[in-house]
Amino acid sequence: MGKNKIRVEVAYALLNDQQILSIKVAEGTTAGEAIRESGILERYPEINLGTINKVGIFGKLCKQDRVLNEGDRVEIYRPLIADPKEVRRKRAAEGKVMTKGSAEKSPSS
Repeated sequence: MGKNKIRVEVAYALLNDQQILSIKVAEGTTAGEAIRESGILERYPEINLGTINKVGIFGKLCKQDRVLNEGDRVEIYRPLIADPKEVRRKRAAEGKVMTKGSAEKSPSS
């Protein structure tokens, strides 16, 4: 007799496209195995689970060897375009340069 099946989802989102695939896998299947079984790697060859793309379950990072539970949604994350810490540093630096009310005081306008 075979292993029991559980239903999970595999999700990947681009700027203008989102795929959520609902699949049945054997109990004991890992996140990485579910991604491979879903066929999403064939649809999106740019996904690189080895080095570039991280994975998570419901927004929480996990390793690909995490065993899935019924109803889990495995998410494949795109690499960040900008480092969030660097963006905050730039915003803070710009804020320090601007003085309060500087937009109202422009005598050369």
